[in-house]
Amino acid sequence: MMIKHSLAIHLLIIASCLLVAGSSLANQSFSSLEERMTGREFRETGLYKLSDEELAALNRWIRQRSLAEGETGATVIDPDTASTTPQDARGLRESSSAREPIRSRIVGTFDGWRGDTEFELENGMVWRQAEVGTFAIRAVENPEVQIRPGMFGAWRLRVEGYNSQVRVERIR
Repeated sequence: MMIKHSLAIHLLIIASCLLVAGSSLANQSFSSLEERMTGREFRETGLYKLSDEELAALNRWIRQRSLAEGETGATVIDPDTASTTPQDARGLRESSSAREPIRSRIVGTFDGWRGDTEFELENGMVWRQAEVGTFAIRAVENPEVQIRPGMFGAWRLRVEGYNSQVRVERIR
């Protein structure tokens, strides 16, 4: 009983922290805790111990609290940058697109990643390195890359011809 009570308090603290961080989430549609957290964060916070019903109840509580505090989830679209053609939303948190692998090329010279590297692709997507680590190679021009979906909403980038890969998150 004490463990469940402690876990409930811990979860309420986490939920409160997520609500405080709502300023950045206010312009996004609601996403569940599973979508907001990495797999590691999900395990470290103990949320994996919850049943499906308990997790759904916690997500419902956060959604209701967010709406009560005025988070509409509406986003403002700049008409100057809006496109009339559908955009590829794979990798974006609010995306409901299929999690299919992405093949493209890095724009320009590529010589590896260094901990905070951004990857601009020919297809217009921009991805950022989401884990610590470095990988250095001799500079190559416009290498082909594949970005594959992983567990817990993660994506992994691999440069064609090399075995190393890095976890990435889409920023545009």
